[in-house]
Amino acid sequence: MKKKLNSILLVDDDEDCNFFHKRLINRMDITEEIHVALDGEEALDYLKSSIDGKHPQPAIIFLDINMPKIDGWEFLDEYEKLEDIQKAQVVLVMLTTSLNPDDLERAKSNPLVYDYLNKYLDADRIQKIIEKHFSNHL
Repeated sequence: MKKKLNSILLVDDDEDCNFFHKRLINRMDITEEIHVALDGEEALDYLKSSIDGKHPQPAIIFLDINMPKIDGWEFLDEYEKLEDIQKAQVVLVMLTTSLNPDDLERAKSNPLVYDYLNKYLDADRIQKIIEKHFSNHL
């Protein structure tokens, strides 16, 4: 039996995108759980939540930039303020349709962002992220 990531968090207000990514990730059978947040505020609430004193601690967060309430950049600012136990094991990957070169530079300069990719993900790109960041764990 292959070991799986504990969970993946999809943060995107595009429900079609979430549906596609959730289906793809389920087909790849790489995680025990996929949680979807429709904006940055919902994602932060999820990360701050706890069950039996434990926070969710997803292995990967796929984060959209343009969302209502709290966008991807604002999410990163608030994410930095979380306690370490609320953000452990996380690889943040920004997903976007933005062609703005400033967004790419901003993502590259942020130490929290491991990757910056255009939507939509495919199995090959997800596999590369897992091999790059989790090869010692799986």
